[in-house]
Amino acid sequence: MIYFDNAATGGFKVHAALSAAESVIKFLSANPGRSGHRLSATGAKIVAECREVLANGFSADPARVIFTKNCTEALNTAIFGLPLHGKVITTVLEHNSVLRPLFKLESENKITLEILPAENLLSVLPEKITADTCAIITTAVSNVSGKILPVSEIGEIAKKHGLFYIVDGAQGGGHIPLSVREQNITCLALAGHKGLGGIMGSGALILNDNADIKPLSFGGTGTDTFNPDMPQDLPEKLEAGTLNLPAIASLLEGTRHTFRNFTNFSDTLYRYSEKLIGGLKELPHITIYSEPNPAGIAAFKVDGKESAEVADILNDEYDIAVRGGFHCAPLMHKALGTEKEGLVRASLSVFNSSNEIDYFIRAIKRISG
Repeated sequence: MIYFDNAATGGFKVHAALSAAESVIKFLSANPGRSGHRLSATGAKIVAECREVLANGFSADPARVIFTKNCTEALNTAIFGLPLHGKVITTVLEHNSVLRPLFKLESENKITLEILPAENLLSVLPEKITADTCAIITTAVSNVSGKILPVSEIGEIAKKHGLFYIVDGAQGGGHIPLSVREQNITCLALAGHKGLGGIMGSGALILNDNADIKPLSFGGTGTDTFNPDMPQDLPEKLEAGTLNLPAIASLLEGTRHTFRNFTNFSDTLYRYSEKLIGGLKELPHITIYSEPNPAGIAAFKVDGKESAEVADILNDEYDIAVRGGFHCAPLMHKALGTEKEGLVRASLSVFNSSNEIDYFIRAIKRISG
């Protein structure tokens, strides 16, 4: 099957990322950091190495790299763990992993919510900051269209006004440069199984040097056992229970490979998305909602057909995997006017090829008539 659904989860992993998880499952079924024996110590070393690699890649303190099972858990930890009181500013581009926690806080009268359009964001944003504003929360890259947000500039605005800045890096991590310190990010949430090349079950929340997050989960950490509360030191404070060592081992190798090849991967995905979008633009009855981007995302619709129908035809008749529907981003679809039929999203990886893109364009040409 031609796999063009990498924005949901990366379909192909480098051998090192797969073999790392397999080796842990086969030979290292020991709880990292919970015992003093050699196997436990080896697992703890893998965890520490992965923290170090992520910290170097995203410019942070390794102790402030918190492992989660996915980006959604990382975002929930940040949104519910920071002291958010007052106005929170976000955008229509956001995924439900941002919107639903914010709607929950709003329903409990803990925050008020200001949702900004994607256009002219930098000119609109300063005007919306008021005395009671406490945080800005944005994605780095839209999971629907691949639109890249100006994270550095937003971070500067947040710093100027003393605001928290939470970034959803699910689609940006591994595709665009992200730096906790240089971009004034309070909390960066990452999905390990997408652009970073790990397997599913891996994610991370990376905190800046000043972020103070209260824990959402309580339990064993292997340290400070007689304390009835969670330890106050990071990362243990936010990591209750057994870590997913196979996924972390895979994330370690996937992230190493990604950052060794970062520029080449980003350039390749930009060229691939440019080729795909350019080919679709030449077809009649197609509306494009993406510009070329280093995340490899191309969103479009076929006139007269619902996106789910197009995705089903591609699957059943052409053996191509894409995603149709609404991509867990309801406000984005309302802003685009696609809340009824949704959009087809083709999302590429560096493991795809130009020939696969050509075949995909021919398939869409036939489907669109």
